[in-house]
Amino acid sequence: MTGPAGDSPGGPGDGLGSLVVVGVNHHSSSMALRDQVTLDDEALPGFLGRLRAYGVTQAVVLSTCDRVEILAQAANNDVAEATAEAAVEALAAQGGVEPAALLAEGYVHRGADAARHCFAVAASLDSQVIGEPHVLRQVKAGYAMARAAGLVGAELERLLQSAFAAAKRVRTETRIAEGPVSVASAAVQVARDLHGDLDGCRALMLGTGEMGELLAEAFQAHGLERLVVRARRRGRAEAVARRLTAHVSAAEALIDDLVAADIVICCTGGREHVLGEDIARQSAKRRRQKPVFIADVAVPGDVEPAVNKVDNAFLYDLGDLEGIAMQGRAHREAEAEAAWRIVRDEVGRFQRGRVERAAVPAIALLRARFEAERTQVLAEAGDDAEKATRLLIGRLLHTPSEELRRLACGPPENLRHAENVTRRLFRLTGADTPGAAEPDPSTDPIPDPEPEDRP
Repeated sequence: MTGPAGDSPGGPGDGLGSLVVVGVNHHSSSMALRDQVTLDDEALPGFLGRLRAYGVTQAVVLSTCDRVEILAQAANNDVAEATAEAAVEALAAQGGVEPAALLAEGYVHRGADAARHCFAVAASLDSQVIGEPHVLRQVKAGYAMARAAGLVGAELERLLQSAFAAAKRVRTETRIAEGPVSVASAAVQVARDLHGDLDGCRALMLGTGEMGELLAEAFQAHGLERLVVRARRRGRAEAVARRLTAHVSAAEALIDDLVAADIVICCTGGREHVLGEDIARQSAKRRRQKPVFIADVAVPGDVEPAVNKVDNAFLYDLGDLEGIAMQGRAHREAEAEAAWRIVRDEVGRFQRGRVERAAVPAIALLRARFEAERTQVLAEAGDDAEKATRLLIGRLLHTPSEELRRLACGPPENLRHAENVTRRLFRLTGADTPGAAEPDPSTDPIPDPEPEDRP
């Protein structure tokens, strides 16, 4: 099984060869395929169980509108390929497609590439909208579900905690999450610039267009106090009001609704303007020049351009809001390079830690051996510190000395390698450097233990 160009399996020294990511996302696949393989929250526990049946022992599943991915940790490098194949088969079966068809629009990342991908997803660098915080929440939700199912072992736990830490650094050390990236978020920014917090604000929605609903939902998510819907057909206004938990206008005159509104959303899209300069001036006068934000997202526009001349009436049409959103996206793209540097740094840190943990068993054995020798020497030497230290040094160096002498009788490269390792482990310098003359045994700073010192 091969992934897309650029994938590379984890090498024997990277400590990550048993890590695999299998999936499809908005970069690689069609929406139709993602819809086929997508998993809702209710289906995830069952799918995790099927992964276990396929032989996958550690895995986290992420299923969003942008991606469906399986992050799997194999038991070791030897079974990583089998784990990747099992993950592909399980995901293909979920969507009722052939594995080959899934791979044609999907990807398989292994080793360091898989770790880098996981960190980038958590940091929202692989999203359609860079820097969106909801992606990290989705990753954490997938992790929590997999952990509850018993599919998160120690290695996968360390990987994900490191990815979460990298995402936090990206969030706090860069400005990648700043700036609106959609028309709705641009409208929220303008409203907050004008009114501050929206907790005490009221909005009037003129019309029932879809874009208007999106803006209304965004305002409500940021604390809008009250939303009133007004439309030519009361039935449509009532339907939208139910969806938005809003109120239907009870005022007979439009001006009464305008006077009460701090935000006006225009989304009728008819052939005639629904808000003209004259009524805007009248409402401004009755509002005692209190500012009003008018978002005209209808096509064609609902508001006469001359409304811009009214004091304290701030009119933004769809083009204005799209321009603000484009600036926000450009800002996030500019911050992405700094975020990627953090991700590369954190992946390297995680990788080094994983490799270093491979030495822990040997270190534990070495400490245990030294402690056993120390205990025995103290028992033999009693209160004689000089004898105790001499005995301890002799016994600890006995086996290494014999091994170096044995290697000296074999191929020269074996001895050179052992000498290099010994010098590195004990930081031996000076006359002990490679190529130095053979030291005089009588002055050898580390003499062979005397017979009575040997165990």
